[in-house]
Amino acid sequence: MKSTPANFIPRLKKRKEDALEYVIDAYMPLVKTIAAKVLHSMHEHDIDECVNDVFLTVWENARQFQGEAADFKKWIGMIAKYKAIDRYRQAKKRREREKSDVLLKEKAGASATEESVMRREGRNELLAAISRLKDDDRDIFMMKYYLELSNREIAEHLGLSKAAVDNRLYRGKKVLATNLKLKELLI
Repeated sequence: MKSTPANFIPRLKKRKEDALEYVIDAYMPLVKTIAAKVLHSMHEHDIDECVNDVFLTVWENARQFQGEAADFKKWIGMIAKYKAIDRYRQAKKRREREKSDVLLKEKAGASATEESVMRREGRNELLAAISRLKDDDRDIFMMKYYLELSNREIAEHLGLSKAAVDNRLYRGKKVLATNLKLKELLI
């Protein structure tokens, strides 16, 4: 049996594909016109996606429809209108999100550069402070934090006990912290 204007609604409710084909053929101009009016500022593929969403919604919700062919035209028109409005709102939110992402990236780029400069300056100040330590302590700090050797490896390399390396690192950190705090107070 083929769908006609007289029997397409019951056949659509029974999920007969020929009824969906009939609905698409009969109501495509209406649905596309409604979608195009609401989505006039968007790309053609957005309008096509909206039209597809409308017919998918009709297919999935056909059993809920109550009424005759004239009522069906109003029903599918309302579905088209609301789907188009939803798609428009989603696109608007996406554009706003993209704009804010661009602004955040620009802002982050500036702050990242500033942060990089600050980090480099801090590293240079730390190196200058380390260079003012006693030779043995300076060597221990360089091995620990720049060569990333363990305390045991440093002890073996310098012929010290691990406890001695631990103590020198502890005391050296206190000296560095004091020197860097004093410098901050002077600036």
